Amino acid sequence: MRNPFSFSILLIIHLLVYLLYDQGRTVKFAFAHSNVYIVYLGARQHNHPKLVTDSHHDMLTTLMGSEQLALDSIVYSYRHGFSGFAAKLTESQAQQLSGLGAIPSGWKGVCQSGDQFTAAKHCNKKLIGARWFVDGFLAEIGQPLNLTRLGEFLSARDAEGHGTHVSSTAAGAYVANVGYNGVGLGTARGGAPHARLAVYKVCWNVQSGLCAAADILKGFDEAINDGVHVLTLSIAASSLPLYSEVDGRDAIAIGSFHAVSKGIAVVCGAGNNGPFPQTVKNTAPWIITVAASTMDRAYPTQITLGNNKTFQGQSIYTGREGSFTGLFYPGDAGLNATSTGVCEDLTLTRSLVAGKVVLCFTTVSTPVVTFFASLSVRAAGGVGVIVSKLPSDITAQCRSFPCAEVDYEIGTQILFYVRSTRNPVVKISPPKTLVGKLVSAKIAEFSSRGPSSIAASILKPDIAAPGVQIIAATSGVDTSAEQGFTMLTGTSMATPHVAGIVALLRALHPDWSPAAIRSALTTTAWTRDRYGIPIFAEGDPHKLADPFDFGGGIANPNGAACPGLIYDMDTTDYINYLCAMEYAESSISRLTGNPVMCPSKTDSILDVNLPSITIPSLRNSTTLTRRVTNVGATNSVYHVIVEPPTGTLVIVNPPVLIFNPNTKKISFKVTIISMHQLSAGYYFGSLIWTDGIHDVRSPIAVRTAMPQLHDASI
Repeated sequence: MRNPFSFSILLIIHLLVYLLYDQGRTVKFAFAHSNVYIVYLGARQHNHPKLVTDSHHDMLTTLMGSEQLALDSIVYSYRHGFSGFAAKLTESQAQQLSGLGAIPSGWKGVCQSGDQFTAAKHCNKKLIGARWFVDGFLAEIGQPLNLTRLGEFLSARDAEGHGTHVSSTAAGAYVANVGYNGVGLGTARGGAPHARLAVYKVCWNVQSGLCAAADILKGFDEAINDGVHVLTLSIAASSLPLYSEVDGRDAIAIGSFHAVSKGIAVVCGAGNNGPFPQTVKNTAPWIITVAASTMDRAYPTQITLGNNKTFQGQSIYTGREGSFTGLFYPGDAGLNATSTGVCEDLTLTRSLVAGKVVLCFTTVSTPVVTFFASLSVRAAGGVGVIVSKLPSDITAQCRSFPCAEVDYEIGTQILFYVRSTRNPVVKISPPKTLVGKLVSAKIAEFSSRGPSSIAASILKPDIAAPGVQIIAATSGVDTSAEQGFTMLTGTSMATPHVAGIVALLRALHPDWSPAAIRSALTTTAWTRDRYGIPIFAEGDPHKLADPFDFGGGIANPNGAACPGLIYDMDTTDYINYLCAMEYAESSISRLTGNPVMCPSKTDSILDVNLPSITIPSLRNSTTLTRRVTNVGATNSVYHVIVEPPTGTLVIVNPPVLIFNPNTKKISFKVTIISMHQLSAGYYFGSLIWTDGIHDVRSPIAVRTAMPQLHDASI
């Protein structure tokens, strides 16, 4: 997640936009039962024959994930009278090439050449747009800056890898036999592999990542004009407090308002400041805000002690399995110790560590600690490290150095063994890839949590998606790359997963508004995994996930495609929200570009037509209104099911919704009554409309408060 104005560990180089396509190119067999396919691309797009051939190579490289494989597969390049090529392909590869037809006629964008990026060579029918914006950044720093010397490209080219990773997660084509460091082997593809992609580079690889608000707004401005359908931004503000949605310094809120008003869905990351409450970013109600979850995939490694006891840790190190070697805990080194056993503070004596595996403990959950501990141990001549830390599904990538992470319980058991024998030994086995029932998905510890610090009544985040140890493509200059792929973690990685789903929903339901798409995602999301196990949230301690952790839940693409009912909104609803927030009319008018006069008695912010209900201060009772639109069968009857938050009574009127050809939208009222008069934390429940086929679930979050006291003194 890139911070627009300051340092962030995880970086995003591009603001990504992509379009769906609907026409195919011609792909034919050379002979029956042959593996040679002819790909006909029509008239030449370039006058220079070499550029035509290069575009063919690039297309095959994108398909196969390897430049050498692309060169080996091509038989002919047709580049003079027309454009096309013959190549040795599998049937599935040929099918993938046939998704990319003519660029949609509504596309008005361009490819902008620059440093090591040639539009004629690098743009094609997949990457149909590329722009870069740096003037705002240069104006803010107020001095000339040699970006090339800093490892940047003054072009749309990705200098760091994060933008490529995000774009391939959103819209990457199928690539078989992909893994990272020997684990997670499978077929890689983006959420919407048949989507077009346009890239708008607004952040720069300087001081670990900087973005200027002016450049972000310019990216929005051009993307809206270019004709995009979906915007995905793995960018968030650097710190609290957040700017209001009408403050010109929140470029994402302002730019996304105008995008959404044009029917463009905007998907943004929630931020990486979890598990603490009120840390969620990108909280405007017109944005789809994404939290990060783990997957049902893990990399367990077996740790065997000299007493034949075995424990399971986590690791991404796939070197050869070694034999038993010495095990050392620096906190027990007595007068000869040069450090404690704290992983982030290791200063080791070579004579005590050389040839041994080091055990250490840390209270810091980030995998960076494991990486730095491995560097310290290696520098002292050690041959491996075991890090005991808070339980987490994020595993350190030690790559060329044996490492394993364990929780405190296992770490303590290993320490007891070290202290019980004169010559403790250990063996760390290479990890396995474990997928399925034995590994449950959780909300990642780092994922920022609600409630919103701007408007607690607006539930944020909206939805969660996989964002931990995601394997996707990376830049050619990324030193962590393995055959063009790397593994990254963050809400930056979760955001394009949802953007891919949004693109598919946009293609399936082109008449749906961004709010309708957000509603479909929220009301159909998973709150339990496929085996019926409730989703937990990592933290200290672990707990059952609630709406402030994951919004509606973890995204369910198939469910969102057919949600039954949607909670829709348009620009008028968003203006009503801004008025309910009591922002100045002049500020709202500047945002909308039109004069706005808020009514003297504004609607309650609780009446914003969200697919959720959040009441931050319930004293006695409150009544709010929602409006649903039927997008299922024309004649439908929905009954309400209420799971009230603890200590509340929830009444819905009417309790039955009857839809027919003349009735497509129905409003209903929800009254929530506090059953106890005390100040407490949030309690959670849900409101579900069901027709026996669809369960349209809205999360409820309620915090009760003491009734207002009146001063009776004279």
